[in-house]
Amino acid sequence: MRATVKDVAALAGVSPKTVSNVINGVVFVRPDTRTRVESALAELDYVPNLSARGLRTGRTGSIALAFPDLSTPYSAEMTHWFVEQAHERGWSIQLEQTGSRPEREGELLSRGKEHLVDGLVLNPITLDASALSSAGTGTGTGAATDSLPPVVVIGEVEQTLVDQVRVDSVAAARDMTAHLIAAGHRRIATLGDSAGEFDTATARARTRGFEQAMAEAGLPVDHALQYSCPEWTSADAFAVVRAAIDRGDRPDAIFCFTDSLAIGAVSALSSAGLRVPDDVAVAGFDDIVDGRFSVPPLTTVTFDKRLFVDRTLELLAARIADRQGAAELVLIPHEIVVRASTRA
Repeated sequence: MRATVKDVAALAGVSPKTVSNVINGVVFVRPDTRTRVESALAELDYVPNLSARGLRTGRTGSIALAFPDLSTPYSAEMTHWFVEQAHERGWSIQLEQTGSRPEREGELLSRGKEHLVDGLVLNPITLDASALSSAGTGTGTGAATDSLPPVVVIGEVEQTLVDQVRVDSVAAARDMTAHLIAAGHRRIATLGDSAGEFDTATARARTRGFEQAMAEAGLPVDHALQYSCPEWTSADAFAVVRAAIDRGDRPDAIFCFTDSLAIGAVSALSSAGLRVPDDVAVAGFDDIVDGRFSVPPLTTVTFDKRLFVDRTLELLAARIADRQGAAELVLIPHEIVVRASTRA
């Protein structure tokens, strides 16, 4: 016989409602109580009857998660945390890739409107290309968002329609540039600049932070050293940096807007016979695992990815439970981690 919620409740010494709250992950449950319920679920090998639950609650127990490019190390690390923490809340995840096909965001929103998923986490690269732009503008939930399912946006796109979680990329880029200036660098290049083909909200924010730090230090921005990339990959970074070195560009340091770009930059400099950091310092952003084991290990902007995901799913759960209320913006703290790639 399949174990029921009542069986789990009896074993854990709690009410059936508490068991449902643990399974659904929408209402907060005290950690010690959650542990007892999860132990009972495991002991009884409880399997939820999703069809019955969906009919009863109008929920699927599934959410959708979209990244621009699922092949990047950053997306892989973030997806890992989303899957793990969603399962802790009793949710399954549908994954989507939207970078080259922004219309897929609209397809995801349609799934939410049709109640095929309970909510969505979107990472649009620009607001103009996002399906959210068709919902209008506003300062919170209301007429402009009545047609939207529960949504949380992650990343740097500036919007006030729905809940959002992001790192302050302007401040983080400013801090990283200040670190390079304090280390004595003056001819500082950027890699991933927003002036190129890959003009995204993230590129714009990090370019803005870089320029602010240069202005605060009284240093001119050499636009010839603001390198753009067709795509933010290590391969494209290698090609762009190697071409710059071959034509005679020689910055003191390169601030790369992701660690993947920084890994490509380090490889390009090495192939040109330049040493990192003795000849050219290199810094990245995102603190991916690969960057910690590159040669040399990368100086980077780090933030707590688990906290980022936890706050995102917390906002989504609250919005699923209550569609009313103003949209909330959560900023995740960042730090500069100094490693060998910027130590002379």
